[in-house]
Amino acid sequence: PITPGELLCLGSSLAFSGLFYYLYRRKARVVARIQEAPKLQVDDNLPALVSAAEGRCLPYVALEGIVLPAQAALTSHYHEGLQGVIQKLLLKEHRLIWNSLARSW
Repeated sequence: PITPGELLCLGSSLAFSGLFYYLYRRKARVVARIQEAPKLQVDDNLPALVSAAEGRCLPYVALEGIVLPAQAALTSHYHEGLQGVIQKLLLKEHRLIWNSLARSW
């Protein structure tokens, strides 16, 4: 015989498994879109390409080119000869969505 506690545990386990699988599949689709992103070179044609795009925005593109650091390049402690830079410009979009549960924007 199965007790109500065991049924509750089984149901919650299935619900969490379904939720995590849904989140995994959603993120896997995003990763696939990023991996299929077109590769563009940083050159004089890039501003014209961006301004010609819908909404003046290129979703999921990979930019290839030479980046110069503002001060000094960061060097890796783990891989010799590997250097990187920190992006200074960060675009953050804010959307207002009405939350009916909390009754706020």
